[in-house]
Amino acid sequence: MKSINPTDQTKQDNYKLLIGTVLPRPIAFVTSKAVDGTVNAAPFSFYTVVSTEPPMIGFTVNRKPGGVQKDTSRNIVETGEFVVHVVTEQNVQEVNETATDFPADVSEAEKVGFTFVPSEEISVPRIVESPIQMECILHQVVELGGTAEAPNSDFLIGEVVRFHVAEELYEQGRIDTEKLAPVGRLAGTTYGKIGKTFSMPRMSVEQWEEYKKK
Repeated sequence: MKSINPTDQTKQDNYKLLIGTVLPRPIAFVTSKAVDGTVNAAPFSFYTVVSTEPPMIGFTVNRKPGGVQKDTSRNIVETGEFVVHVVTEQNVQEVNETATDFPADVSEAEKVGFTFVPSEEISVPRIVESPIQMECILHQVVELGGTAEAPNSDFLIGEVVRFHVAEELYEQGRIDTEKLAPVGRLAGTTYGKIGKTFSMPRMSVEQWEEYKKK
C-alpha cells in the first residue's frame, strides 16, 4: 500500500487524490443572485446534508488564486440567499455547460438554456429543469485552509426554507430514486449514474448475534 504525506505534494496533487477517493459525490447545482440582479448558476460536488432540524445543507466553493471568492460565494455572502437543485441524467449536460468560465455579468443558466421561475421564500429564482429545488437562506460561512489573508475555500451552510419536488417523484414523504435518476461526480471530468442498488437493513445486537450463528 502506498503511503503519501500530503505536505510533500502540491495542492493539485492532493485535489486529485481527494476527488478520486471521496466518491461518488452528489452535486449541488446552485443559483445565487448578484447585487446587480445577475443570476449566477454553478455546480459544486463538495456537498452534503449537515442538519435535519432545521433542514440544512452545505457545500464548499474553492477560491480563486490569491484567496479571491468565486461569484457564488460572494453573491451568497452579500444577499444571504441561494437555491440548490438536484442534478439528474436529464439536465446534467446543461449543468456541466454552466461550469464554463463566463464573465461575471453573464447568467450561465440563461446562456445554456435553463428556465427561471420565482422562488416562494427568497428572491433568487429556481430552475424549472431540475425536479427538486431547495430554497435556502444563509446560516453560516466557514473559511477553510490557506491562510487568514487568503483562505483556500468557503464552506457555505444554508437552511432550507422551502422544498419543491416534482409530483411524480414524491411518494408518501419519500423520493423515488429511480425516477429521479440523480447523477454524481467521480474523478476528473467523469460522472456516474446510480446503477445497481442493494439494501442492507441495520440490526440490533441480538439480531446481529443470531445472524453470526448461521
